[in-house]
Amino acid sequence: MSRNVFTYKTLAWLMAALMMVTGETSMASSLKLPDPSELAGHWQATLSAGNDAPEAQKLQDKPSNTCAVELALNQTVGKGADCLAAWLEETPIGWFPEPDGISITGKDGSRILFFSRQRDEHYLATLKSGLVITFER
Repeated sequence: MSRNVFTYKTLAWLMAALMMVTGETSMASSLKLPDPSELAGHWQATLSAGNDAPEAQKLQDKPSNTCAVELALNQTVGKGADCLAAWLEETPIGWFPEPDGISITGKDGSRILFFSRQRDEHYLATLKSGLVITFER
């Protein structure tokens, strides 16, 4: 009887390992890395409190909480970098696509902000302060 228990236990561990391996493979294949040309262009960034409704954000329309940002095809941040810098306390220099969002980089090339993809052309990032930046076309 103890031999059957060992066999069932081993079988359970092997099946769990197999599910983890196949799950990771299928998850990785379902996330497509967008081409930079798909994301390059003009975007609107809106800074708001985490609990502001999207409708309230649009009604605020203050210059201090909206930025027109250009993501250049050469993966640099063009127009609007200075506006984002005021929120981030670091000047954004570059950007790169990720399977689940867009990363903004600083002068040393490291990521300073990650926008997670919510739906087509709509991304969100939460700052350390709890404020939220909505990034959309």
